[in-house]
Amino acid sequence: MVGWVQDVNRSPGIVDVVRRFRRVLPGDPTFGDPLSLAGEGSALAVARVADKFRGDEPGATREIGLGALQVWQAVLERTGRGRGERDVTIVFTDLVGFSSWSLVAGDTATLTLLRKVSQAVEPAVAAGGGHVVKRLGDGIMAVFYRPDQALEAVVAARTALSDVDIDGYTPTMRVGIHTGNPRQIGSDWLGVDVTIAARVMQTGGNGNLMISRNAFDAIHPDTVDALGLAPRPYRRGFFAPKLTGVPEDLKILRLVPQR
Repeated sequence: MVGWVQDVNRSPGIVDVVRRFRRVLPGDPTFGDPLSLAGEGSALAVARVADKFRGDEPGATREIGLGALQVWQAVLERTGRGRGERDVTIVFTDLVGFSSWSLVAGDTATLTLLRKVSQAVEPAVAAGGGHVVKRLGDGIMAVFYRPDQALEAVVAARTALSDVDIDGYTPTMRVGIHTGNPRQIGSDWLGVDVTIAARVMQTGGNGNLMISRNAFDAIHPDTVDALGLAPRPYRRGFFAPKLTGVPEDLKILRLVPQR
């Protein structure tokens, strides 16, 4: 009897029917996939934890469970739970040299890499109290309510990323961190502070950890020391383009390992 139930649960036809049903439910029908961006909330937290025990094996019960969490997440987002006006720390990331690598590696390897990167980076974001707002190709935008936790999460994510390997390729991630008061519209964040965070990341060159002076001053010095980091002033290279869409007096630091 148990074997029959397991066979039914794993039947490709039944799994496909349940997945088709999920497409008409409220919310993101890919909820639970590492590349899904169904927003923050307790439903997503439950899905992340449960996924550690389910693994990647397809099953009808797995899809039914994710469908229920998908609807729960959609309800939470529509009610706007947990949103308000306050300073947040914004993090942007991307992978150095990703476009060149993906052209050679092909679509299958590229999607495999992106999923592995997501599984390496996003648990660190969640553990730090942050959440991923959007995915931008090979990078993400995430927000945190505490700058110390944002920095700790970034360091943990970069460490986890060093274990990712696709046919001998290990990605390198550059990061930009900025603290400000952007405006939240639905599940997105808009405003000049978002632009500043993106520009801070762009100064990261070949995999540097960059932070605005505003964000750095909001972080307790003990946190920086405990992570083994030291600040260095950023100086724009002679041939580097001038940053646009940011205040003239914006100060940027590069965080490097302590000597």
